[in-house]
Amino acid sequence: MTKINFVHFKFLPMSMRVLFSMVLLVFGVGYLMAMIQVWENHAGKDGDPMLSAKDLMIAYSGNPDGTKLETALRGSMADMLPDEKRQVIFEWLHSGADEDTFTSKIDPILQEHCVMCHSPDANPHLPNFTSPEGVAKVTAKDEGMNLHTLIRVSHIHLFSITFIFFITGFIYTHAHVRPTWLKCVVLAVPFATLITDVASWYLTKVWTGFAWVVILSGALMGFSFAIMWITSMWQIWFYRVPEHI
Repeated sequence: MTKINFVHFKFLPMSMRVLFSMVLLVFGVGYLMAMIQVWENHAGKDGDPMLSAKDLMIAYSGNPDGTKLETALRGSMADMLPDEKRQVIFEWLHSGADEDTFTSKIDPILQEHCVMCHSPDANPHLPNFTSPEGVAKVTAKDEGMNLHTLIRVSHIHLFSITFIFFITGFIYTHAHVRPTWLKCVVLAVPFATLITDVASWYLTKVWTGFAWVVILSGALMGFSFAIMWITSMWQIWFYRVPEHI
């Protein structure tokens, strides 16, 4: 008889199975919200409402054909202004963003729709639209995320995702999966792709083709999470344990 060196869910106390199930439910909803946030933050930066590799290229390496203001108004901030007012801003940007037009046409739009959030008093982390100098910072060439932002997001991403997959993976270790090497691959892939994902944020600034590595890493990470989540939930409550265990 083959010796199995793990304790299956069915042999755990009911309290632990309930605990594991609740953790997985919360993580599942959280992962879904994270995917929605990725969509909201990046989709549409290239003018197409669908999320694409070009959106990620613009997010990390910038848009050589546009400005930060235009990228935001075509992406995450698209719903903040009516279409006709967005078009006025686009035409102003494309014509050189002159000061006279800013005073007569652009500033009134910003005052009406934007300064309630884009001011030092409301949110010091957002561009300041209460002065021409603040607006000028987002009418310059879009160079994507700066190094300071990338480092800040990287350490948060690395620590938080590691904890999520450690807990999810620990729960998954109680599942009966054969061959064993497949189970180990599913456990290891999220951590490996987490490293390639974050590294590609920086490398996309060097070569935009690394945006595809970001997409592939995210897809593999999500696929591994789905396997661990579905397998664990199924075996906690519905799986019939083989007689040799």
